Amino acid sequence: MVGLVAGGGQFPFILARQAREMGFRVGAVGFSGFTDPALAAEVDTWQELPMGQLNKLITFFKNNNIKRLALAGAIEKPKAIQVRPDFRTVKILLGMKNKGDDALLRSLIAELESEGLEVLQPADLVPGLRAPQGILGACKPGKEQWDDLRLAYQVLKTIGPLDIGQCVVVKDGIVAAVEAIEGTDAAIRRGAGLAGAGCVVLKMLKAGQDQRIDLPSLGLQTVELMKEVKASCLGFEAGRTLFFDLNEAVKQADAAGISLVGLSGQEFEPRN
Repeated sequence: MVGLVAGGGQFPFILARQAREMGFRVGAVGFSGFTDPALAAEVDTWQELPMGQLNKLITFFKNNNIKRLALAGAIEKPKAIQVRPDFRTVKILLGMKNKGDDALLRSLIAELESEGLEVLQPADLVPGLRAPQGILGACKPGKEQWDDLRLAYQVLKTIGPLDIGQCVVVKDGIVAAVEAIEGTDAAIRRGAGLAGAGCVVLKMLKAGQDQRIDLPSLGLQTVELMKEVKASCLGFEAGRTLFFDLNEAVKQADAAGISLVGLSGQEFEPRN
């Protein structure tokens, strides 16, 4: 049996279905106001909890003899800040100097591991979600877009250790937006609103981030948003980014003239 700590979006559904197809039984915990309750029909055992009830979450997995689990799905941080944590969660929060996403998730993993629970990388169960390398589709970035991607990389490489965000929006060598608490979609909308059409977006793993959790994720919805705000290029790390509905996203990007680029890392480095 495998456990699932489920946030919002389609990822928990994809993961639960794939795990069951592989022969696992799935026990899942969702959160009121965050997780789609329809997930209950996709798993073998289900419990919905208020966000921040860590002790009850651990008790659920122990009662169901679950020793391995994965975290999947989005948690809207502005909403999460407003929850009422239990004593165990408060104790963790009080012991943290930095309360960025990665720091919080690292602390959560440490607490789960202290109870004998192994945290898995969910993408290992669905490797087809990992974004491929190269230019996906018919639209190739121009020189200006490559320059903006390299600048975006330097920005994210610099701020990564500060645990701020995974996404930056650049246009013509000017940083228009850096993702913070608002999330990727809001950062893209804000950056394009400030800089106008033709923005370049890069999303990548933070430097030093624990790769078992919170891999950068993109999808058809991201491409549709970029089409709406007239962004021109979306860059992401191949193999370390989840890309949902990839085939349809490529079709939509081609139709809108948007470049999709899966990068290995070498392309990011500045050139003379």
